[in-house]
Amino acid sequence: MKEQLQIIPTNLIEAYLKEFPKTLQANFNALKDAEISTDSFSFYTSVSSVFSSKIEGEDVDLDSYIKHKKFGIEFLPDYTKKTDDLYNAYTFAKNNVLNQNNISEAHKLLSKHIVAKNWQGKYRTHNMYVSTSDGRIEYVAASPYEVETEMMKFYYDVAILIKANLDIEEVLYFASLIHLIFVKIHPWNDGNGRTARLLEKWFLAQKLGEKAWFIQSEKMYYKQHNTYYKNIRLLGLEYTELDYSQALSFLLMLPTSLGDC
Repeated sequence: MKEQLQIIPTNLIEAYLKEFPKTLQANFNALKDAEISTDSFSFYTSVSSVFSSKIEGEDVDLDSYIKHKKFGIEFLPDYTKKTDDLYNAYTFAKNNVLNQNNISEAHKLLSKHIVAKNWQGKYRTHNMYVSTSDGRIEYVAASPYEVETEMMKFYYDVAILIKANLDIEEVLYFASLIHLIFVKIHPWNDGNGRTARLLEKWFLAQKLGEKAWFIQSEKMYYKQHNTYYKNIRLLGLEYTELDYSQALSFLLMLPTSLGDC
């Protein structure tokens, strides 16, 4: 990769590769769509949407959601609407390239019932704190005055990586960092986690092809959500003081999800 990245660190690649599962390429090659999927219904998009929603506290069950999505079984709208929105965002991503404009469009779709319409696909203009259930501040995101500048660096790097010739290990490395850095910038009023997990999968698919959509990373993050959040927290409390040398534990989560597929 000839061009210098502006915000995504590359200095952990050597340590990352030492820990990388040797069977990953074979596991990826073995991925295939579920028999239940049809032209109008995707099982693995349902899995991604349900478990990414559950990470954010939505009370939605995969089996019930599949019945709703595939067979048209009706539930109360509040039970399915946010997951339906996320499903639509994943479907949009499958049919569009990963770039700044399309990321904004994806957020408009997934945040339809999360933020006010005038904030869908728009950067926040106020301070953002991530707090625990007992009210403690867990993380202070990028200042609203920094968000646009940081996101321009982010989009620049994503564009460079989309064009770069990467092997599968490097693709997973950068996909995880795209996820992590987006969460740390926290550019939207809400829907940041959902967007970050979608971006990770979207980048994988852009680089590795359609099979990437069958990776059950969102399910793995939900099953290990305490570890997921712990690894995100390892970088530090303040955006301006984040230490990406502590990101290895987070980066190594994604490869393990292929062993669960």
